Amino acid sequence: MKFQIEDVTVYFPYDHIYPEQYSYMIELKRALDAKGHCLLEMPTGTGKTIALLSLITSYSLSKPQSPIKLIYCTRTVHEMEKTLAELKLLHNYQIKHLGPQARILAIGLSSRKNLCVNPTVLAAENRDSVDAGCRKLTASWVRAMAAENPNVPTCQFFENYEKAASAAVLPPGVYTLQDLRAFGKEKGWCPYFLARHMVQFANVVVYSYQYLLDPKVAGIISKEMQKESVVIFDEAHNIDNVCIEALSVSVRRQTLEGATRNLNRISHEIDRFKATDASRLRAEYNRLVEGLALRGNLPITDNWLSNPALPDDILKEAVPGNIRRAEHFLHVLRRLVQYLRGRLETENVEKESPVGFVASISSHAGIDQKALKFCYDRLHSLMLTLEITDTDEFLHIQTICDFATLVGTYGRGFSIIIEPFDERMPHIPDPVLQLSCHDASLAIKPVFDRFQSVVITSGTLSPIDLYPRLLNFHPVVSRSFTMSLTRDCICPMVLTRGSDQLPVSTKFDMRSDPGVVRNYGKLLLEMVSVVPDGIVCFFVSYSYMDGIINTWNDTGILKEIMQHKLVFIETQDVVETTLALDNYRRACDCGRGAVFFSVARGKVAEGIDFDRHYGRLVIMFGVPFQYTLSKILMARLEYLRDTFQIKEGDFLTFDALRQAAQCVGRVIRSKADYGMMIFADKSAGRESLASF
Repeated sequence: MKFQIEDVTVYFPYDHIYPEQYSYMIELKRALDAKGHCLLEMPTGTGKTIALLSLITSYSLSKPQSPIKLIYCTRTVHEMEKTLAELKLLHNYQIKHLGPQARILAIGLSSRKNLCVNPTVLAAENRDSVDAGCRKLTASWVRAMAAENPNVPTCQFFENYEKAASAAVLPPGVYTLQDLRAFGKEKGWCPYFLARHMVQFANVVVYSYQYLLDPKVAGIISKEMQKESVVIFDEAHNIDNVCIEALSVSVRRQTLEGATRNLNRISHEIDRFKATDASRLRAEYNRLVEGLALRGNLPITDNWLSNPALPDDILKEAVPGNIRRAEHFLHVLRRLVQYLRGRLETENVEKESPVGFVASISSHAGIDQKALKFCYDRLHSLMLTLEITDTDEFLHIQTICDFATLVGTYGRGFSIIIEPFDERMPHIPDPVLQLSCHDASLAIKPVFDRFQSVVITSGTLSPIDLYPRLLNFHPVVSRSFTMSLTRDCICPMVLTRGSDQLPVSTKFDMRSDPGVVRNYGKLLLEMVSVVPDGIVCFFVSYSYMDGIINTWNDTGILKEIMQHKLVFIETQDVVETTLALDNYRRACDCGRGAVFFSVARGKVAEGIDFDRHYGRLVIMFGVPFQYTLSKILMARLEYLRDTFQIKEGDFLTFDALRQAAQCVGRVIRSKADYGMMIFADKSAGRESLASF
């Protein structure tokens, strides 16, 4: 269908539009007109993605003199593919009505692991190994050696792509990751480097949050993006956590042992170069003296991850004299590793500010703040000089340099927390030193500053007024839309007492009470005997879920449940959980019915849909508050209180409610769906129901 919103003709590929979709488009257009940022919440299952895509592409078509680029950020590859499939449908509809002038180029960009078509590189088991396998075949020095010696292996797909030069382009169209791989195989070109190249020319780019929020990735992928872009963060209810993770680093004993091995290997490489090609090390030293460590255009294949500090905070001056020589730099890193090893040998929890920590490094290890700041770039320069391709082997020393650069750059918004063991398992020594970021606004600030409109949207943003404070920005539009329903298809309930009138709760002082565990079991038993098809149960943690299931097994409740439905359990192993989900769906498909036990904040709660007969009831056993004795959480709460005047209780309740809403929202994925939602906890009151 085709309709007008003020001066924009909107092309919408379906015959009907929901009232909330239309309202959503009006508010989105207001934000685009104002060239400002906005917060929009619309329940899952109301067609949020197609509303976004239709309005923004139609807006761009209506203003051909100043077209805008759309950068659409998703959390998972699965969501990326779904977005591109919707865009393909919309694109075909627009071409049908407008002809060739509606043609656009839209691509999905992901890691080499998801785009590589070279079978020898893809044989590696994880992403880091695939990245290293690619570098071993495509690094500039490897290709230079192959030009002289044909026995040196290279990647034929990359060589073909390089030979095609300016002819290596994607014709207009919408390309999913599968389409890119198919196109690459057909042409014999590398789809990963082709997609990287085409990102700057594409009208729509769909990729992961990290490509904009993590400075290490954004520095090499997104630096060319023009200011006249609209950035969408979809499913952004946890965006503050993504920002914090991007700037946090953990160091354990294994990290330090691995870093020592890395330094020994680098030392051998330096000795080898001194004996065979000392001029390279001299040339690098001269470059560093002039402050040219990473200036100039590196070949795309030699680009490593960028500096972990934010672009505005990176010094543009020369590398300090005490780390210019390769052997001097190694000596500094060895002293840093030794210092960190000593700090891990503690029996008490320690918390320190970055300023105090840097002062301690300076007095005990003789390393000043400026040297720490340059560690990451200096390591990058050295690894390029030494022509190291197996970067997956050097992840430990990269982590140490990542830590050093961040701690040397930021004095506020971070804490260093050293814990000798996990408080939940105090008998197992497992020391960890964490540089923990508390300020989500640090990572997202460059995005707000650089792009004309940033849209933060999700099905669960309530309470919406907390996000501008957490992310420290001023939205021009902030709206929550409700789902218009023609029938009652949701039945939310709060259960505060069991059948014996004992209160039920997962509060720490009650969660192990036999009466609570028994009542939870009886509740599930009653439900499985009357609710058809699939039932999903969410617990507050893996340990609590394991404890309850064991007790149910010992008391015979689990056996009774299994007489009605099969039981499947989410574990921390991705492969096991995927297998359990497949079998759960098969049990629902064949009419046997099943129960799936899962955990709030787990993979299933965030990204798996239990639509139609796969989820007719969801039970929340308890309110998923964060572990409040966590030292990192306590430090963040203190920072939020002091900096943004956000009370501890307000943040914890807000966080628990958005997680609970995500969990129960798994069962309603469209307006044709229906299901029950039970909050089984005496502390779940009006707030829980208010979010529906």
